[in-house]
Amino acid sequence: MSIDIARPWARTPSATALEAGGFFTLTNKAGEPDRLIAAASPAAGKITIQGIRIVGPTMTMRPFEKGLGLPPDFAIVLKPRGYHLFLEELKAPLVKGQRVPVTLTFEKAGTQQVELVVEDEGPIGNQTLMEG
Repeated sequence: MSIDIARPWARTPSATALEAGGFFTLTNKAGEPDRLIAAASPAAGKITIQGIRIVGPTMTMRPFEKGLGLPPDFAIVLKPRGYHLFLEELKAPLVKGQRVPVTLTFEKAGTQQVELVVEDEGPIGNQTLMEG
């Protein structure tokens, strides 16, 4: 595979939340650019690829309609306060230790399966800015 996926994990803001953030490191080992264009999971009604933009005291999350570009021979970290998957309309709240299957679709590399391991609850949204 030309895309390496390292340390896939997820977290929710609370034990009852029906949304979650998905995180991992993507490394494009191909000699040409690629793009993460979609993600899907049987556990979520919808997954969007998003980025957080911070300007002064204001934070906005915005979906990447055209996906997330992956330069060749480069790693991109999806993490809190940055690029991430936003899992919405979860079928049930996530539980620590649970594995959430996700299919990632790349423009050139095709589809890859990954399991996000659910970690401790944590702030998502504005509270995330205050993390140490």
